[in-house]
This record gives sequence, C-alpha cells and structure tokens, in this order.
Amino acid sequence: MNDLAADPGSPARAGSAARRRIRELPDTLVSQIAAGEVIDRPAAAVRELVDNALDAGAAQVTVRLVAGGVRSIVVEDDGAGIAFDDLPLALKRHATSKIASLAELESVTTMGFRGEALAAIASVAGVTLTSRTRDAAHAWRLDGADGSIVPAARGPGTTVEVQELFFATPARRKFLKTDATELSHALEAVRRHALARPDVGFAVWHEGRLVAQWRAAPAGQRRAEVLGADFAAASRELAATRGPLAIEGRVGQPEAARARADLQYLFVNGRFVRDRLLAHAVRAAYEDQLHGSRQPAYALFLTIAPELVDVNVHPTKIEVRFRDGRAVHQALLHAVEDALAPTRAVAPGAPAEGAPAAAMAATPAAPAGFAGAPDGASAPAAAAVLPTAWQRPLALAQAAEPPAPWLAPRGSGGLEGWRALAAGAAPAFGAAAAADQGARAAQPAGAEGPPSADAWPLGRALAQIGGAYVLAENAQGLVVVDMHAAHERIVYERLKRSALAGAELQSQPLLVPVSFPATPAEIAAAETEADTLRELGLEIGVLGTSTLVVRSRPAALPDADLAELARSVLAELAQPERGSAGRVVQRARDEMLATMACHGAVRANRRLTLPEMDALLREMEATERADTCNHGRPTWRQVTLKELDALFLRGR
Repeated sequence: MNDLAADPGSPARAGSAARRRIRELPDTLVSQIAAGEVIDRPAAAVRELVDNALDAGAAQVTVRLVAGGVRSIVVEDDGAGIAFDDLPLALKRHATSKIASLAELESVTTMGFRGEALAAIASVAGVTLTSRTRDAAHAWRLDGADGSIVPAARGPGTTVEVQELFFATPARRKFLKTDATELSHALEAVRRHALARPDVGFAVWHEGRLVAQWRAAPAGQRRAEVLGADFAAASRELAATRGPLAIEGRVGQPEAARARADLQYLFVNGRFVRDRLLAHAVRAAYEDQLHGSRQPAYALFLTIAPELVDVNVHPTKIEVRFRDGRAVHQALLHAVEDALAPTRAVAPGAPAEGAPAAAMAATPAAPAGFAGAPDGASAPAAAAVLPTAWQRPLALAQAAEPPAPWLAPRGSGGLEGWRALAAGAAPAFGAAAAADQGARAAQPAGAEGPPSADAWPLGRALAQIGGAYVLAENAQGLVVVDMHAAHERIVYERLKRSALAGAELQSQPLLVPVSFPATPAEIAAAETEADTLRELGLEIGVLGTSTLVVRSRPAALPDADLAELARSVLAELAQPERGSAGRVVQRARDEMLATMACHGAVRANRRLTLPEMDALLREMEATERADTCNHGRPTWRQVTLKELDALFLRGR
C-alpha cells in the first residue's frame, strides 16, 4: 500500500492528486475532432463537395472515385468558381460566402452554410483545389498542404481533389468497409442529389469506369431514371399545398410495398433528410393499407419558408427541426392519405388522380318497370344492374356528404346493402332481370344492346369460383376480386365515415375508475394537458405520486384497454413533435371498426348472384382505398389479355 502511495504514476494517483490543468487544444487536434462530426466516410465528403458545387450554380457535376473514394475523390463542376482573392480562405474553418449574419443563418437557402466541409476534409486528407471564375484569364490551384497558389489550366468552375482520406487519422480508416460498400454509399449520396435537382446533370466514375449518369431532364423523367421504372409504374403523383408547406413527389401504392425501408426519400427545401417526424407521418398515412411489416416506398419533396425550419441541428445537416412540427406532421399525413385514397380502378375518361372529380362512371340504370326507375330508362343486362338496396344508400350518401375536392366519390351501401340483399331484394330483382332478359331476346337485330365491359373499370361480373373469388371482364381482360377482402374495405370505410360524422368524441364516465402506475413524465402530461385529454373523451386524474386514474373513456371505445390507451395518449402528448395525440384514439377506434367490418363483410363460400357481384364491383369503384383490405391484402388483380395469350402461347 505504501508502494502504491509512493508511485506518482499509478492510476489512483493520476485520478486524484495529479489532475491535468484545463488548456486549449491545438488547432490541428481541434480540426480533426470537428472533422469526425462532419466527415465519417467517403460518401460524406462526396455529399459536402456536391453541395458546394450546387451552391455555385453548376449545371453539370462529375464525381471520380478510386477505391470507393478512400484513395481519391475528385468532384468537378461548371459553376461560378472561386475568385483568386478568396482562395486563401477556402480551406479555413468557418469561412464561407453563404451567410454573414445571424439573420441569414436563421433563413438558410443554400445547401452549405457553415464553412466546415472543406476545412474538415483538409484536416484528414490531402486536398487540392483548382478554380476559375468566368471572367478570369486562367484558373488558380490551391495546395491544401502548404497553402501555395499557382496558375493552372481549367475551364470556368471548380475541381476539388481529395487524396488518401483519413491518412492523418489511421485509426478511423480501420472502421471503413470494403471498397464496394463505400462506393455504394457514395453513389447513394449522388443519387439523392440527382433526385432533388433534375435540372443538373450528374456523372459518377469509379476507377476510370462510368458507373452512373443522369442527364438534366424533367422531374418526372429524372425520378423514373433514379428510382426505376417499377417504382414509377407502381406509385402515384402527389401535389398539395397546406398553408406555408408545399408537398410534391410520388408515393408507392400499398400493394407495391417492400420488405425493407430502402426506397424512402424525404427532402426539405431540396435537402435530403432523415426525420422521424416526417417518416412517422407518412407511415401513419399507410396505417390500414400495409400488410404485416411491409414498408412503403416514396419520394417526397417538401418546400417551406426557410425561417420555419432549422437545418443547423446536426453536423451532417441530415436532420432538421420545424418551428411547428405538429402542423407539418398533420399536413404531410393528410396529403399522403388523400393521394392514396382514390382506387386504381378509374373509369375511362375520368379525371386523373388527385384532380377534382364530381362523379365516377355513371351508375347503371335500373331495368324498365323496376321500382324507382325513371320512365323510359334503358334496360342494361341483368348482370350489370345495381339493386335498389345499393342504389338508394349511394344516392343519399352522395347528396348528404359531398366528397372533398381531391378525393374520388365515396361509396355507400356496405353492410346495410348486403343485409337488404339477404332480406329479399335480390329475388325481386331477379324476377325483373329475367323479364328484362326476355325483352332483350325479342329485340330486333342491330338494336342498342347492353353496355360493353368498357363501361366500368372493374367490368361486368361473370362468375364466382372457389366460394371466395369473383371473376369479371373489363376492357383490359380478366379481373379477379377477393369478395371478402373487397367488401371488408367497403364496410370499414363506411363505418369510419359514420363515426366521423359526429366530429366530437363523446365521453362516458366509468362506474369503476381504472388506476395504473405512471411515470413522472406521464403524470406531468396528465396535469398539463387535461383539456386536450377531455377533448379526446378521456378524463385522467392524479391519484398519487406514481399513480394515475382514468375516470371516463371515449364512448366509441367500449372494450379498449384503458390503461394502455391512456399511456399511449400521454406518450404522444409528451412528445408533440411526433404528431397528434388524437391519432392514438383514432387508431384504437379504427381497430375496433376494422374488427366490426371483418365480421360484417360477406364470408367465403356464400353464393352470390350476378347482380350482387356487380353491386360489389360498382361499390369498389366508388370507395376510397378499395385496392387493399383493412389488413393490407390486395382486393383485386387484373390479368390482361396479353398475359392470357402468353399463357396459351397465342401468337407464337
């Protein structure tokens, strides 16, 4: 023990008596520490250098890599260039031409603005910068190692050469992956820029071989080139304005969801971001349309006033913070919901997705002599007529509840329609249909016949097979419909509209209050957000230092687990930037309605008549999100005539 006390270099001695004094770090060490925050791999250097090229107004950016960017990174552009007088400051820390005051920092409109990127790269690699302005006689070359500037030959623009990344910090170099992996990350960085800037051409070379190239093109063409033709074919255009926020891009259809979240792109003012608030909003919009743990695909571009978003919250600028996160969350959520609402079954000549639409294809008329049919109405085929049990609720719903201008018309009928059919509407209709068939048989040749299969997107019903599927013929070929899944979505959407008709959530007092243990954060949220909780139909009080009690619940959720529901709502209220706590109650209510719809929908092995099948098809065409059921399974599939011909080798 005496030996330990006598040893001034022992750990115990160094940790107690021999403490180091506070002192300033050397500039070299400061630069390398800062570089670790900004540049962690070659892709980060590529991202920062391409940012600078875009800020300089480049129309063409070329990236050349060796060994995935570890040995060499060269970024060339044809932008404005750097003036000779500014070159000595180009590699200095926090030297930039993009902001000059706090006011400009609070409303950043450029990709780069802190003056850290070039200095960070120069502190961990060898950097040479060659630049020429448009009015200069020749270019100038800056050597980052000694600061010398010499004349050079180059056209207008800038070339930045980065050699041996992390040579000054070999320990960090050991954490890099293989050259192929680093190349894929660098390619992804350029791909994100290509998505955001379709007006700029990009080319990526690796060890003398061209690996990717995107020429300047319209936005739609560029997105198809970058994301692939499959995504373009299986996605929908989105364009919406919500207050100061403009949203545009493409969202993948639910049936085209992927196993991994590898095709999700979010941009804010042209900058790619990873933001949990925005990702949560998009995921919530797909809530009852994805099967299992499938991931949606999307490329969305948000434009907002720069003073309403802070891009200076992360060293890599990949995270942002909104001044009103909840409003942005709700705006994005509803915009994506509206884009996904219209069914893919669009009638010929109908407005495009997202365009105002007053009506879908005309509802088939009732046969002559049918109850409620106007005098002189034409008599289509029996298989193409809607029974009154479906017609009247549809007409009433459309009259009492006009659709939002960006949505397709809303259907009706649903569970009540099927009950009415089961109660005897179908037999009465069948007799009228039989009489109509006899009348059509007596028609002279050349007289006007029933509408063709082109009249409706999902066509005319032909048969039912396997007790579960409806076969129909349309202009493209064969349509196969899962009748239970389709009717389940119809009933679910109708129940949701009925539940939302009374906007306020009614509260029901509990005879026996429910208490549960709570964290300090939950107790604080319950005390400060009491008014919000009451609006959601919840009355939560503090029973003790670590206990909360639920005294009333939403009347629409009679069987909900109140403790779990209260915890979920309080968690949302404690983190308002994630969205609205009302989504928790709505989600629980929708789960209950989905269960009701599942039990209320037509079951497998029920034999349907042709009129019932046609009624189901017409209802699908007028119901939002009818392409998938409540659990994300597809409700119908199209088999084209070309695919049928291929099955039977026709034309070969």
